[in-house]
Amino acid sequence: MKGLRPSAVVFLAALAIIVLSLVVYAASGSRRDPDADRRGSRFLMGAGDFLVHWFLWALSPLDRLAKALGLTPDAFNVGGLLFGLASGIAIGAGHLELGGWAILLGGVCDVMDGRVARAQQVSSPYGAFIDSTLDRFVEVFVFLGFVVYLRAFAYGPLLAAGAITGSLLVSYTRARGESVGVLCREGLMQRAERLVLVFAACLFDHPVAAAFGWRPGTLALWILGVIAAGTFTTAAHRTLWIASRLREVK
Repeated sequence: MKGLRPSAVVFLAALAIIVLSLVVYAASGSRRDPDADRRGSRFLMGAGDFLVHWFLWALSPLDRLAKALGLTPDAFNVGGLLFGLASGIAIGAGHLELGGWAILLGGVCDVMDGRVARAQQVSSPYGAFIDSTLDRFVEVFVFLGFVVYLRAFAYGPLLAAGAITGSLLVSYTRARGESVGVLCREGLMQRAERLVLVFAACLFDHPVAAAFGWRPGTLALWILGVIAAGTFTTAAHRTLWIASRLREVK
């Protein structure tokens, strides 16, 4: 791998580990995660559920480590918030790969806080509130980083702002629906899908730009456009879906 940038070496090594773990997981029987099944966790409207259970299987050593160290859900909440802030700063400074890895680590913290809370039987309204609220802070940090990074593009800040707004609307429609007694998990562009797309934008923007002779930021710009369009569509769909259920109740 002589001549490769250090970030490229890290990426290729991580990709090799991911592929190997997928093979091992599939060969071991692709055991579904009971906690995810109980919660109805889904990815890509169910089409990517294999990846959900593989990811949680890959995190099982961290489950055991958290138990051994006595880590609390709040520790993971704070970790997720700090990684989110770090990712926004790194993205704004143009260090997309670093921002991408920070997003991944923040996502791991986001998964672990709930798993630890349920394992320790300390789930509470406080935990649910802190978890969902800090998730919004993290997304705002990340997309604000893109507002800065894409400022040289005519529509860069607009698409980044659209992604922020749409993401918040998706979360708001679900929260508002739950407050009136309607649980809605409908729609494609939910938090997991958004995180995966942003992670991909961070890791692939520079390599793709170099391969095709594009201006750095082009791939990130297009991905943020997809997120903006997808989140507004999801929010609109949820609004109509919840409204129709409330009319049926009347």
